[in-house]
Amino acid sequence: MEMKIGKLDWLFLVLCLLLGILAEEAFFRDKIGISYFVFILAFYAVFMWRYRRFPFSHQRIGYLVICCIWLLSASYFLNDNLFFYALNILVIPCLVLFHLVLVTSPKTFKWNQSAFVSYFFTRLLDAVKYNAAFAGLFGKGLKQGVAEDKLIIWKKVMIGVLISVPVLLIVLRLLMSADTQFERLIGNIPDWFHIFDTEGVIRFIIILFCTAAFFGFMQVLIKKQIKVMKQQTDHQVVQLDSIITITVLILINTVYVLFTLVQFKYFFSGTLQGDFTYAEYARKGFFELLFVTLINLSITVAVLTFVNRTTSLMKRLTQVMLTVLVLASSVMLSSAFLRLSLYEDAYGFSFIRVLVHSFMIFLAVIFTYTLVKIWIEKLSLLHFYFISSLIYFTVITVIDLDKIVVKENLNRYEVSGKIDVHYLNHLSSTGVLGLIELYEKDKHIPELETILLERQDEAKSDSHAWQSYNLKRTQVTEKLLNLQLN
Repeated sequence: MEMKIGKLDWLFLVLCLLLGILAEEAFFRDKIGISYFVFILAFYAVFMWRYRRFPFSHQRIGYLVICCIWLLSASYFLNDNLFFYALNILVIPCLVLFHLVLVTSPKTFKWNQSAFVSYFFTRLLDAVKYNAAFAGLFGKGLKQGVAEDKLIIWKKVMIGVLISVPVLLIVLRLLMSADTQFERLIGNIPDWFHIFDTEGVIRFIIILFCTAAFFGFMQVLIKKQIKVMKQQTDHQVVQLDSIITITVLILINTVYVLFTLVQFKYFFSGTLQGDFTYAEYARKGFFELLFVTLINLSITVAVLTFVNRTTSLMKRLTQVMLTVLVLASSVMLSSAFLRLSLYEDAYGFSFIRVLVHSFMIFLAVIFTYTLVKIWIEKLSLLHFYFISSLIYFTVITVIDLDKIVVKENLNRYEVSGKIDVHYLNHLSSTGVLGLIELYEKDKHIPELETILLERQDEAKSDSHAWQSYNLKRTQVTEKLLNLQLN
């Protein structure tokens, strides 16, 4: 790859180096807290400076994505949920990459088509090629002024070192086994190199890697694209036969309708049927949900996308069959929702159960839109699925589902007198806040005071760097220190 590096590019490289240093400080020093938000702020400041004269495209969807990125990064500062903490370490970088490629792609390029996926990975590959070419250019600069014969000598020396390493390892092992004094001498060699900071070297490598990633990717995106992947409007799409498809739909729908009619009382009676336990009842509901998600929704999308509806009769028949399929799926989704509610009434609320409940509501929205799409063909499924999924994930991350879990468990305790203090203790900082609130209401709950004493001792000795600053953890620490325990 032939390249020309100007003064502005060198200045941008320095800024990327500073970003690399900040990335290492933000993510590899301590538990992530406010540092994620600070890094995103700095990253987009550098990005906007580099692209200050760039004509961005797809700005409406771009604004939505960047708002979600900001909110998700702020969740590390606002909340303390381990599940979203781990998940967003991957989700946020993926969204940032998607956003950068999206707003720098050609205005005529549609992001909600499969061609965009290929375009996205092409841009990533171009960034790797750019960094390789830049490294080669940098290497040529280092070679200038050095005699060619000296370079050849150093290359041969390095080759000799690489060849001798495996031989030396074998010989040293044999000699150490043969002589204890020699083994002790060799074993003390690492003590001679205490000035060698291994951790510092690793951190330096991380900084270089981050700098190269930021620099190469943003340099590639700002270059004018000579080749843009041509979107075929008349490309051949694999099409399914409409008669075969309708036959399949009729058979599937017949089973669903019969199943729904026979089991209607079983679905919505709100009581256990037969010999089922509560656990079995809820577990069956979850598998129904999984079945609805993976099978029925997949069938509906596949039919809407790939079936060739040649005549108006076939078109109407397909629409009717898909409508029945979606409605039958909605019945099973409602059944799963009610079953899980029954399980929560018996055993209490947990993060997973509340998360599944929220996902069921999200699926209801998806099915509603899909039902409309069946009759209004001009609507885009991928467009809505992506936007609704992004909004759903952002909302459940920011609102703190643990707070809902704690609130519902405290309400359940008021009614039934049952509560699992150990679960709340292991939930998150929000769970500890719930335990403190519970203790202020009733100090005689078994093991509650012991748990809070342990938490209080941890709070007295707990200290974190600025990177880990979190509002929820700070609130818990203050309340624990001010809590009067017997």
